[in-house]
Amino acid sequence: MCFLPPLRVFTEVMSIDEHNEFRKERYNMYQLLKFEKEYPLAYITFNRPEVMNALSNALTEELGQALAEVQKDDEIRVLIVTGAGEKAFMAGADIKEVQERDFVLGRKQTRRRQEVLNMLAEMPIPVIAAVNGFALGAGVEIAIACTLRIASTNAKMGSPEVNLGIIPGDGATQRLPRLIGFGRAMEMVLTARMVDAEEAYRIGLVNKVVPQENLMEEVKKMANVIASKSPLAIQYAKEAVNRSLEVGIYEGLAHESYLHALACATEDKKEGVAAFLEKRKPQFKGK
Repeated sequence: MCFLPPLRVFTEVMSIDEHNEFRKERYNMYQLLKFEKEYPLAYITFNRPEVMNALSNALTEELGQALAEVQKDDEIRVLIVTGAGEKAFMAGADIKEVQERDFVLGRKQTRRRQEVLNMLAEMPIPVIAAVNGFALGAGVEIAIACTLRIASTNAKMGSPEVNLGIIPGDGATQRLPRLIGFGRAMEMVLTARMVDAEEAYRIGLVNKVVPQENLMEEVKKMANVIASKSPLAIQYAKEAVNRSLEVGIYEGLAHESYLHALACATEDKKEGVAAFLEKRKPQFKGK
């Protein structure tokens, strides 16, 4: 399925505190998600609350478009992903579409979803999942493709695909073991057992658990802390940690050394060191 690139149809400009330049932009061409920019942050909200934000083929395409839009905007420092409503981040794949899958469709649709989720995982900026309820199947696969995860106390996460006579297809069998370990991942996939927010935190599936009413506030707080750092340093650090899961330690150390040296050649490094010595707040420019 192919969509035309999203058009900017509504823009709201506001001013606020520190730099008196706080712009909030909404993109209304999307039908199944909300895409907003609130510099230096951006938000993608899955917007199918009537089906608990289930992932359809059309929503997959809209997600890919929104991610491409984020990649083109250098002013965005952190992306936040969440679901509409208070019940679900995303409760799985669209069951009607799953029902129609045969070998050809199953292969085609999962490969496309993996492609989009790889975009999410490999974004040059950090992505924080605000897990505001059920994150099952495709929902947990999107959450674990994000850089960090903060869950509300009512969140429940799991990979229930074996209950339907299938297995995960959008990344859970590969990303879950890297995140929570082989044994715990195998248990989640084979038993289809859901874990609550506290267990998710205990096993490392999420980074933090907060009351639902405080979820977005806490996510924004973490996002703004990250956004205050050098965007190049954040990009290089994210890449170095990500690659640690894919290569041997000596290759990883060599890559870390290269990225450190790359950071040393930036204007942001000069600014950061100068600001530290002069006891002032650094003004990073991403150069």
